[in-house]
Amino acid sequence: MTRDHPLRPWLDHQADRIEQLCQAHRVPVQVQGGVVTPRLVRFHLALSPRVSLKRLDALQEDLALALNAPSARLSRSNGTLALEVPRPQPAGISLVRLQAMLPALPGDTALLGRDEEGTPLLLRLSAPEVTHLLIAGTTGSGKTALARSILASLALANDPDDLRLLLIDPKGHGFGVFAGLPHLLAPPVRQESEALRRLEWLVQEMEWREGQRVRAPIVVVGVDEVADLVAQEPRVGELLTRLAARGRESGLHLLLSTQKPTAEAIGSLLRSNLPCRLTGRVLSAQDAVVATGIKRSGAERLLGRGDFLLVSGGEALRFQAAYISAEEIGVMVEMFEQELVQAEAAHPLLVPRREGKVIAFPGGWIKRVAALVSAAL
Repeated sequence: MTRDHPLRPWLDHQADRIEQLCQAHRVPVQVQGGVVTPRLVRFHLALSPRVSLKRLDALQEDLALALNAPSARLSRSNGTLALEVPRPQPAGISLVRLQAMLPALPGDTALLGRDEEGTPLLLRLSAPEVTHLLIAGTTGSGKTALARSILASLALANDPDDLRLLLIDPKGHGFGVFAGLPHLLAPPVRQESEALRRLEWLVQEMEWREGQRVRAPIVVVGVDEVADLVAQEPRVGELLTRLAARGRESGLHLLLSTQKPTAEAIGSLLRSNLPCRLTGRVLSAQDAVVATGIKRSGAERLLGRGDFLLVSGGEALRFQAAYISAEEIGVMVEMFEQELVQAEAAHPLLVPRREGKVIAFPGGWIKRVAALVSAAL
C-alpha cells in the first residue's frame, strides 16, 4: 500500500483494529502492508510462531464484525498469510477495455480478469492443467457472466477460421446473446434433442481428427447449467465425458457451468476429467470442498458478483472476473457481422464458414473489431 493511496486513512484504521482484536484474543499478529484490488483489500499478516494458525482461523467472523465488513477470509499464497476483506466502493473490470489494453492474446488463451495483485489473469486452454473448465457457484456468484466473458475474450482474439464455438443453453438466458457471431458452429442450442445431435457430430469430428492428427480449428463447447441438461438427457453426459477424456489432443475444449458440481449431478467420470475449476460463492464449507476439490478454500466466504477462485493443481488463486454486458456483446456481434460483410465483398468467390465452409478473412480484422467495440462503448 502506498502512502498516497486515497484509502490510506481507512487502511491504517482497519490495520489497527485487526491487531487490537487479535491481541485481545491472545493471538498476536502484525499487519505488514498489503494490496488493494478492485474488489478487495488484502492485509498481509505476520503471525507469532508461538501461535497456531487454527486460532487465527477461528477469529474470521470476529474480524469481519470488528472491521464492519460483510466477510473476512484468511488466505495463504507463496508463503504470505493475508486477511481479505471487501473494499469500500469496489471497482468493476471491463473485459473489452482490459483486453484492448493487452498485447494480442494467443489463440487458445482467454482473459479471466485481474488476480489478487491486480495483474491481468490469462488462462491457456491447451495447458495440461487446464484443458476443460468447470464453473461452479450459487445464484448471484456470476458464473454465467464469467462464461460469457471467457467466450467473448476468445472471440475477440481469434478469427472464426481459428476458433469455433458450440453453445448449449437449455434455459435460454445464458448464451443467446451470442446469436449471429460468425464463430458459432450453429445458433445457440436450447433443445435437448438438438444438443444431443450436435454433440454426437462433435464426437465423430474428434475421432476423425484423432485419425488425421488434426487439432485446428479450436472448438470450445460451452454448456450453461450442465447438471440440469444431463438430468434431462443422460446421453449428453456420456458424450461430454468422451469429449473431456479425449478432446484435448484434437483441439476440443469444454466450458461447463453449474450450481451442482457433484459427481452425482454431472457424473463422476466427467467430473474427474475437469481439472480446472473456476469457483464462485457457495453456501457452505462442505459445498466449497465439492466445488473446488480442495479443503479450506474459503469459497463460502467469497463475495459473489464475479469474485472467484481459480483452482488448478491443488492450488487456489482468487480473482475478480472481467465483465461484459449483454449490450456490449451485442455491439461485438454487430461489429463482427459488419466486418464479415466487408470480407465477403473483398472475396466474392468465397463464402462464410457455416457448417464446414470457409472464408478467408483479411489480416488484422480481429484487432479492428476489438478497437471498434471499445470505441463504441
